[in-house]
Parts: sequence; structure tokens; C-alpha cells
Amino acid sequence: MARNARAKAEQIAESKTMGWLARLGLAARGSVYIGMGSLSALVARGASAPADQSGVLTRVASQPFGTVLLWLLAAGFLGYAIWRVSEAIFGVPGTDNRLAARLKSLVRGAGYLALFFAALSALRGTATSQSGTQEQLAASIMSQPGGRWIVGLIGLVIIGVGIMMVIEGIRTKFLRFFSHLPARGRDLIVWMGRVGSVARGVVFGLTGSLVVYAAWTAEPSKAGGIDTAVRTLLDRPYGEFLVLLVSAGLIVFGIYGLAEAVWRRVPEGGIQ
Repeated sequence: MARNARAKAEQIAESKTMGWLARLGLAARGSVYIGMGSLSALVARGASAPADQSGVLTRVASQPFGTVLLWLLAAGFLGYAIWRVSEAIFGVPGTDNRLAARLKSLVRGAGYLALFFAALSALRGTATSQSGTQEQLAASIMSQPGGRWIVGLIGLVIIGVGIMMVIEGIRTKFLRFFSHLPARGRDLIVWMGRVGSVARGVVFGLTGSLVVYAAWTAEPSKAGGIDTAVRTLLDRPYGEFLVLLVSAGLIVFGIYGLAEAVWRRVPEGGIQ
């Protein structure tokens, strides 16, 4: 009975339906990164809108057909979460360190499940600031015994993830997830994957550094998300130029993400 249930679950994880969920999720992720990059550029020019996922969802909600677009994004986030959780359970194709790959997929799945609920909140008109949510979470953890150490450790993990993204971009390790790329556009897609991955890694690294700083100074307000990282960078010398550079990188990663949605290797009815 249990063996039959597991076999059925594995069949679903390798089905065409799961493949379409993965592609829908990758398209949603790419769209959100394009939105974050665009909002970051606006912040560099003096805008006050938050340059994170919640800011993108709020901006989408205010557009014509915003409700339809939000439902599409919500479906994409949920599809991405289901796909990543299935990888965490049954394994990630094209990886060597299976345990690490499964853990990464589990974390990614949880993150995009949170984005799914954020999209639902935006549909209800009750979206909250991502930075504010993270600050509240940091404050809650830091109020517990040893909480500052836990927050600091989380920050170091985020920095580590950022470094891994930078390395993956420089070494083009992301190519292992593609079975093929169109000959005409291959060089452009590889370039976008490299530049975008490095830019995303830099943002993650800066975000993690702020979390560590919040733990060091016992100031939860410093532990904001991407928006806080962008605004912190803006306060540095040549801040506007640096933020515009990061913005361009995030947009490039988003466009690369759309290419992933088309050509990345995903479940195709058992054919990898």
C-alpha cells in the first residue's frame, strides 16, 4: 500500500503536469525579478515604493487587469513551490550533492509558498511590507534566549547563499539544468544567466550582511529585505550608480528566468 502510494507520488512528480507547473513558476519568478529590478531603478531616482516582491505585487495590483495578473503570479508561485517541494522529496536532476540540492529545493519551495500567500494578500488588498515582516520576525527571534546568535547565523547562511549564486554565475554552473539551448541565442542566454546570477548573489549577500549587523547591534530594524539592502546601498558613495547597476542585473536575471521557463529541463512525463 505504502509502496504503491510512493510510486504514484513519484509518477506525479515526473509528470507533464508537474513540468508545466515548473515552467509557470519559472515564468512568475522571472517576472518578479524584472519588477524588482525596475522598482530598484525607480528607488535610485527617488521613488518611495518598496523594491522587493511585496512592492512588485502592490504595483501589479494597481495596473489595468491587475487582478488577472496577480492570479497568474499566484498560480506561478504555487506551481514553483510544488515543483521545488517535489524535488526535495524525490531528488534534483543534474546535481551531485543530493542532500544539499534537496535542502535548497525545500527552502526555495517554502519561500515561494510564502510569495503565493503574499499574492493572495495583495488580491485582498491587505499586502504587507516584506521588510517590515522580516524586521518583526527578527525582533521576535532576538527576544528569545540566544536569539541574536540565531539571527546572526541566519544572516551568515544568506551570505553563503549569495556567494554560491555569484560562483554559480561566474562558472556558469546553471547550464547543467539545460538539456539544450537554441544555437542562435545561446551566447546571450549564457551571458544573461552569468550577469543575473552574480547580481542576485550580490543582493543576497548584502541582505545577509544587514541581518548579521542587526544581530550584532541588537537592532531588528536593520534586518530588512531586498528593499532595505537597496536603500542601504543607495546611501553609499556612488550609491545611485551602484543601485542602477544592481537594478540592471536583476532585470537581466529576470529575462534569463523567462528563458529558463522555456528551455530548462523539467519533468516531461518521465523524460528528462
